[in-house]
Amino acid sequence: MATNSKAAAGKKAQPGKKPDSGKKIRVTLVKGITATKHKHRESVKGLGLKHRSHTVEVADTPSIRGMINRVSYLVKVEE
Repeated sequence: MATNSKAAAGKKAQPGKKPDSGKKIRVTLVKGITATKHKHRESVKGLGLKHRSHTVEVADTPSIRGMINRVSYLVKVEE
């Protein structure tokens, strides 16, 4: 009997990506982004936040930490 190649293909690690460590951070947007710099608005969008009081859980990676540091005056972080 042949093995299920579709199931095996879904489990392969993608080159250049680290395995998920499972650590998550809750990020809440506590201030509006109307009068902020474009790069800061893009960081908020990159975190997945859409409006004030919106909370998302994101993976704890260096790139996510960098975005949070950039907009630290707009967000609240719970580890």
